[in-house]
Amino acid sequence: MTQQKSIFPISPLIKITLLSFYFALTLPLPFLAEFTSVPLPSILFWLGIVLGAIALSGALSERVILDEEKIQVTYPNFFRFFRSGWSLSWSEIKDLKMRTTGQGGLVYYFITHSTEKAYLLPMRVAGFAKMVKLVEQKTGIDTIDIYPLSQPWMYLILLVFTLLLLLVDFWTIWTATTQI
Repeated sequence: MTQQKSIFPISPLIKITLLSFYFALTLPLPFLAEFTSVPLPSILFWLGIVLGAIALSGALSERVILDEEKIQVTYPNFFRFFRSGWSLSWSEIKDLKMRTTGQGGLVYYFITHSTEKAYLLPMRVAGFAKMVKLVEQKTGIDTIDIYPLSQPWMYLILLVFTLLLLLVDFWTIWTATTQI
């Protein structure tokens, strides 16, 4: 008998938006540093941008894996030094508790029978509704009122503004490189 496994990666819309936003904020820095004669070599800026992109990419490579025995949050091997992920068997899960974020949003935590330790329910995955339905099937916890933290339209708006920022960045880079 084969084991049923469902994998839920971070939503591509969220991943693309956040990576684009990162590059929109950082790409002009080496050019502006050169243009304004900052006493640091531009290679340090490029190195920082690359290392930051790797770190962000690792954080955005989170995957939620559900199978017959457990729910598991994993990260790529190169990123496990920073975030190790977690795993809970379905029998360990006692409840899902709602908490309010500092910005007024709602997040949910798995509460266990044994330790009362809380594990954050990943909310930015592709197929969130399907994942929550599977959690309900495996645990018996009512999930009818659980919705993603942010809606896709919010990330679409951020992506549009990020693309506008990138246009300004390219103009800034072009201006800085043709003025040197």
